[in-house]
Amino acid sequence: MLRTALRNLLAHKARLLMTALAVLLGVAFVAGTLVFSDSVGEAVKNASAKNLNDVAVSVTAAPDRSAPSGEAKDGKRATALDEKLADRIRVLPGVAGVRSDVTGQATLAARDDGHPVGNGWQNRAVNYQPGKDGSDPRYPVVRGRGPAHADEIALAESTAKAAGYSLGDTVRFATDGPVMKKKLVGIVATDDPSVNARGSLALFDTATAQKMFLHPGQFDELVVSAAPGTDQAALTADVRKVLPAKRAEAVSGRQLATQQAEMIASQNHALSQTLLTFAGIALFVGVFIIANTFTMLISQRSREIALLRAVGASRRQVVRSVLAEAGLLGLVSSAVGLALGTGIAAGLRSIMDAQGAGFPDGPLVISPTTVLASLGVGVVITVLAAWLPSRRAARIAPVEALSTVEAPPAPRSLLLRNTLGGLLTAAGVALMLYVSTLKGTKNLELAMLGSAVTLVGMIVLAPLLSRPLVSLAGAVTTRLFGVAGKLAKENALRNPRRTAATGSALMIGLTLITGLTVTGHSAQLAMDKMAGNGLTADYKVSTSTYAGLDPKLSERVGKLPGVTAAAPVRETSYSLKNAAGDATGFGLLHGTDLSQIDKVTRLVFTDGSLDAVRSGGIAVSRTMAEKHGWQAGDTVTVEFPDKKRAALRIAAVYQDNEVLGDSFGSTTLVDPHLDRFRDQELLVKADHGGSAALATEIRRTLGDSPLLKIQNHDDLRKETAGQIDTLVYMVYGLLGVAVVIAVVGVVNTLAMSVFERVREIGMLRAIGLDRRGVKQMVRLESVVISLFGAALGMGVGIFLSWAGGRMIGSSDSFKAYEMVLPWGRLGLFLLIALVVGVLAALWPARRAARLNMLEAIGDQ
Repeated sequence: MLRTALRNLLAHKARLLMTALAVLLGVAFVAGTLVFSDSVGEAVKNASAKNLNDVAVSVTAAPDRSAPSGEAKDGKRATALDEKLADRIRVLPGVAGVRSDVTGQATLAARDDGHPVGNGWQNRAVNYQPGKDGSDPRYPVVRGRGPAHADEIALAESTAKAAGYSLGDTVRFATDGPVMKKKLVGIVATDDPSVNARGSLALFDTATAQKMFLHPGQFDELVVSAAPGTDQAALTADVRKVLPAKRAEAVSGRQLATQQAEMIASQNHALSQTLLTFAGIALFVGVFIIANTFTMLISQRSREIALLRAVGASRRQVVRSVLAEAGLLGLVSSAVGLALGTGIAAGLRSIMDAQGAGFPDGPLVISPTTVLASLGVGVVITVLAAWLPSRRAARIAPVEALSTVEAPPAPRSLLLRNTLGGLLTAAGVALMLYVSTLKGTKNLELAMLGSAVTLVGMIVLAPLLSRPLVSLAGAVTTRLFGVAGKLAKENALRNPRRTAATGSALMIGLTLITGLTVTGHSAQLAMDKMAGNGLTADYKVSTSTYAGLDPKLSERVGKLPGVTAAAPVRETSYSLKNAAGDATGFGLLHGTDLSQIDKVTRLVFTDGSLDAVRSGGIAVSRTMAEKHGWQAGDTVTVEFPDKKRAALRIAAVYQDNEVLGDSFGSTTLVDPHLDRFRDQELLVKADHGGSAALATEIRRTLGDSPLLKIQNHDDLRKETAGQIDTLVYMVYGLLGVAVVIAVVGVVNTLAMSVFERVREIGMLRAIGLDRRGVKQMVRLESVVISLFGAALGMGVGIFLSWAGGRMIGSSDSFKAYEMVLPWGRLGLFLLIALVVGVLAALWPARRAARLNMLEAIGDQ
């Protein structure tokens, strides 16, 4: 029977080509994911370990709470690590040296357009520490030299290239305030993954770095290197003894390496799990194609199987023969898929590096786990998909070998399947209707379960749904294309199971794509509404690193010609306290200029007034008031982050406003509880709606820092839209493999159908249907099946999006959400399904039209 399976596989290799392609693509997705994540993870791990090669002990500091308040308010960190502590560590036994590090953030302005360079929090700034030979081994100099004076700076090679700077240029940058300028004296190399992955690196001499980020003589970290043969654990214990109590801590190099390895593994695991989820979807779609193929093959080989039974093959042997054939197909396809996936991983890494991902150098990692997982998944999926068809093969009676006519098998009842599909669909719909009544996103797992049950129910119910939907599409094809259209409809209706399996493969991808598209479009509109909700200012000014704005500079903006009003917004958190001193809730208090705020935002009061707030007290949002049962005139006790308590009088209640959030009051209420006075935002109202010249003048007044974000209403909308579009398009790409496999399934079904209906096509040709008519019939059948899958997928996707959207929109933070159908994109999806149907039929239609009439009629 094994030889029989092998002969069958070789004899029908053309018919199994599309099935092999479906398995191959799914396995390639899995293998590519595993190889890519393993390779990148290993490279990042090795690069991080290399940076820790000379680290025996790392000493870091907690914030120095004993620092004078004037220092705490200047935005610079105060630490307990200084040169005296470094000297005490240097004299310990086994210490080979101590490196004193200062770290911070510096955002560069590009030389040509002044736009910020790098990726926010990955814009690192460090001190350059030359040794006796004048070089810093961490950062080898590529060109020039290291910075040695206050007016000098060095950049990483990738940073200099991205910013467009060359040696001798004046580099413009900012840390948390106005722009600074220094001369570029050196270009250095670095293996730091965060810098190479679209970050940036700026280097200063130690004294300058301390002045910008700390205080003179202080450090962020003391890195201890050990003499050969020194025990790290013992050295770490010795270092801890000389540290100031509760002001610093020491960690061994091995602990650091372990922590970094765990962090990298966690990040890598999250990435691989996400990609494997979409690979699983692709493989799930492939199951329908495999099952369809083997069902059709067994139907076509029924006499052959009956003959095997007649000469002594048992039912179990027939099952084993079919499963062996599936296993061999899965093994060969998986092996090719593994090779393809490895190539995809290598290509993806090169493409992402070209786009600035900056992955560290390293070889492709093809682990035994990857090989076994890829081959195992492919074989198991193929065998499982062929199990039901193999059971049907085993039920073929030996007497069928005596038949002289190839008759189609009697249609099996769909009663049990329809009943099960109806129950599953009803359960899924009921669960999603319940989800639509829930509040917030904490029930996301329940929504995912309901979506999965609904989708599975629709897949099971698809044969029942195929008749009305295909008949509807067939009525159109019959009216437009006559006999060819009617034949296409009848062919699609002939075997509801086959049509359902083919359409379901396409339905799965379109369900996910439609649901994502509708949810993303609705969320984007909601965020647009929220971004402008209550904002009447023409500009919202903030910083990319949330460092805030200098209040003195903000005041100057309000005095610029063309500026009608300028209201700063500062904020601090608070916890609500009851009479027993227990926390009963949390909130954010926004401090602003109460004489200007009504000119830059739309305030609608439901209780009290702005004048009452100006007289002392705070205003709270309606949601906050309803949540706690407050009204104007009440007094609440709050505790601020500095542990100080205050009794605040509620002077007014206003309709929810995205600009001012939970509550607002005068800056005099907020300022005493801030570590430093910084404006989180500055809202600016212009005389005539603003202009490019005014935006430039505002930027200049605020120090022309690359950190500045001066956004009008369109900029705010584009910012939120860009984030959602990026997510949507990324998921489109990941679901693309599943859609391609679904298209392969349509091609496969039509091709197998042509093999199955050779005599029928010959008879049609004999009674007058020309080659063009045959082609048109096959094409229209493909279009009808594709539109059936598209209609089901889009319908289910819209329903799931509606139910999930109701849950999202009920949350307090996203009340603006309302489902809005993107008709343009939905129409595009239908058009794509139509095109898919036409393209998928090209090869099967051509083959059907080229059949020899007489040979086809005589086919057995």
